Amino acid sequence: MGSVLAAVIGGYLLGSVPVAVLVCRRHGLDPREAGDRNPGFWNVRELLGGRAAVPVFLGDLLKGTAAGLLGLAVSGAETGALGVVAGASVVPVYAAVAAAMAGHAWPVFAGGRGGRSILTFAGGFAVICPPAFGLGLGLVVVTGLLGRSFSLGARVGVFSLPVLQLAFAPAAQAAATGALMGLIGLRFGQAALAGRRD
Repeated sequence: MGSVLAAVIGGYLLGSVPVAVLVCRRHGLDPREAGDRNPGFWNVRELLGGRAAVPVFLGDLLKGTAAGLLGLAVSGAETGALGVVAGASVVPVYAAVAAAMAGHAWPVFAGGRGGRSILTFAGGFAVICPPAFGLGLGLVVVTGLLGRSFSLGARVGVFSLPVLQLAFAPAAQAAATGALMGLIGLRFGQAALAGRRD
């Protein structure tokens, strides 16, 4: 229980680092008040261009990865074949990644106004199931090149992850990954509701 609590607290604090806000502040902008008002990579890319958005992409991704690694560290780093999280580490790692996603979505360091947690999820998934993450990354590249759209490639890659995970981990873990993705859906739903009120 102590390892799960440590993973949740640490994951939430890591997720709460408002990378997009910090990057945009250097350019005199607040991404929560410009563009689509989502403090994440896509909005920063639209506002400032691809090069300026790279730190946001990497920072949001690494928040999830760091949270997942924290979950591993506090639980004895139990993994199976190809580094797939296993045994006593499964719950702490998933809890840490979920907490990082919640921190990104409702950050304590940014007044609770966060992003949609897609990159934080992806970074955490890289710890949960490295081989499925690698295959998903391949899908991002191939689909993005064929469709001439990074956005399309990213969607295909992310949505494929629970299915790809089934080749390397029990179905219960793929279902848990689907539950993590439900947090992303919740954030999109909240954004849609907020847009209707404006």
